[in-house]
Amino acid sequence: MLRKIVLTGAAGALGSALREPLSRLCEALVSIDIKDAPATLAANETWAVADCAEMDQVAPLMDGAEMVVHFAAIPDERPFEDLLRPNFLASYVIWEAAHRAGARRVVYASSVHAVGMHETAAGIDTDAPHRPDTFYGLSKCFTEDLARLYWEKRGLEAVCCRIFSATETPQNPRALGTWLSRPDLVHMVERAVDTPTTGFCIVYGVSANDRAPVSNAKASFLGYRPRDNAETQAAAILSKAARPDPHDLAQMRLGGPFATVPLGESGVAGMARLVKGG
Repeated sequence: MLRKIVLTGAAGALGSALREPLSRLCEALVSIDIKDAPATLAANETWAVADCAEMDQVAPLMDGAEMVVHFAAIPDERPFEDLLRPNFLASYVIWEAAHRAGARRVVYASSVHAVGMHETAAGIDTDAPHRPDTFYGLSKCFTEDLARLYWEKRGLEAVCCRIFSATETPQNPRALGTWLSRPDLVHMVERAVDTPTTGFCIVYGVSANDRAPVSNAKASFLGYRPRDNAETQAAAILSKAARPDPHDLAQMRLGGPFATVPLGESGVAGMARLVKGG
């Protein structure tokens, strides 16, 4: 069992799903968010209200940490200036504070949007070059490169989890390939934490979908073996879907609607329109 894990973004949709599982992997879990603590905490969990872009707030919370699970960020496209602190600067603060504290590894919530302009049909693996679809995707590229730098220059391991469509159920035809279920999310992060050695590596956060557009073969050593499959919902989803358009980049690129929105404008709004068939 690990001595201490620090989880950032603990009040977010994904961070909330990780708190209890992570608490079972360590003696002490420190959950960080800019929001106040929820009504119930695990017996070994401490909640801290802190801004991840502020070193003087973060560094003391890292003391004694073996693992850091960094899920804090703005999870959508915004103007570059709006993302600079929470998505770029905060990543530096987290890695530098983890290094100073002597942590072994940072597990990072990266995103498909780091490679969102790759063609869906290309079948890329974890060695594919960065092709961000937005400023948001650019922030994920920056942090992945930061993570590699801290591994190669300072020996701080990192597992960058390129999360795809992390929703309770698959929502649209694109999600037949990109869906990541909550149980598979938890399983992926658990393997990223408990694998003995990782160096720097990337793993795609997708479930065991028949139509998954990427390969995790080069990350197989992590032992991430997803179980859920969006194909069980395929008939229902496709029966309600609009006629596919092969000229629409939102349908032909890994980033979906993020590949078509103007820089600085919400990609999540585009996702919502996709769910509605618009």
